[in-house]
Amino acid sequence: MPNRPDPAHAARTDGGSSSPEALSEVPWELPHRFLGLDDEASSFDRAAAVILPVPWEATTSYGGGTRRGPGAILEASRYIELYDQEFDLEPGPRYGVHTLPSVELTRAGPEQAMAELRSVHDRVLDAAGDRFVLMLGGEHAVSSPAIRSHAARHDDRITVLQFDAHADLRAQYEGSPASHASAMARVIDVADVVGVGLRAVSQEEVDVARAHDGVHLIWADEMWRDDAWMDRAMERLGEKVYITFDVDYFDPSLVPSTGTPEPGGGDWYRTLHFLRRVFTEREVIGCDVVELAPTPGLHAPDFLVAKLVYKLLNYRFQDRY
Repeated sequence: MPNRPDPAHAARTDGGSSSPEALSEVPWELPHRFLGLDDEASSFDRAAAVILPVPWEATTSYGGGTRRGPGAILEASRYIELYDQEFDLEPGPRYGVHTLPSVELTRAGPEQAMAELRSVHDRVLDAAGDRFVLMLGGEHAVSSPAIRSHAARHDDRITVLQFDAHADLRAQYEGSPASHASAMARVIDVADVVGVGLRAVSQEEVDVARAHDGVHLIWADEMWRDDAWMDRAMERLGEKVYITFDVDYFDPSLVPSTGTPEPGGGDWYRTLHFLRRVFTEREVIGCDVVELAPTPGLHAPDFLVAKLVYKLLNYRFQDRY
């Protein structure tokens, strides 16, 4: 069963539609917004978090379908149990999440689309104020404009914590500097990058990392030996951190629904342990989750990624409960 609204409400929400008052008591389904939260918990004025769906896809190099990722995440989130045993309560309705409409970017080309997304993200951050913005992609290219938008708002250099199977440090890929394979190359002039879970990297990207003191790579096989990689990653993180989470970071036995799955990778509980530490010891200023390419009939990856988004928000607001 999908999540239900607060039992104190007399009827299920109509999703904020313009239905006449006479229909207000009809048991409408929960709206197609993150967690299916009712109107009160998802109103912009009340919410502490904002979900920005960006279903953009143009440069994927193998499997496609990331444009359907945000919709699949939002749909699966409506069926997630809201209780979080780490905090012994249901955090989502407490801090509130507002889900924005999906952004439809120009089709004039990747460079033009990313320039447009930078403008969109600037406007969203202006409107959000102190609210925490979490973007849902789409392919990984969408992360660069968001990161640059955040970096421009801070005097000190920020750090990007990149969960990924790939380094995404190519100067360009297949002729496009706005490729998903160049997402981190587009931000290393304004941010340091700590990549974790890497296991599919070109020589060019290794050379770029070695040439930049602000780029640090942690390989997936290191993560399976022990948990010392967490300390190494934390040492490299600055005070202000932006998290970009490409879901191909996970072992494909957990998330096969992505364009370029790679053997090996992160598991669920150690990843959560590390994330909670990051949110506890650093100031996380923004976040995105990208590269889910839903597989028809295979729902487990959609649920995992939706639960990941929920956990990211729960860690962000853990000081409230």
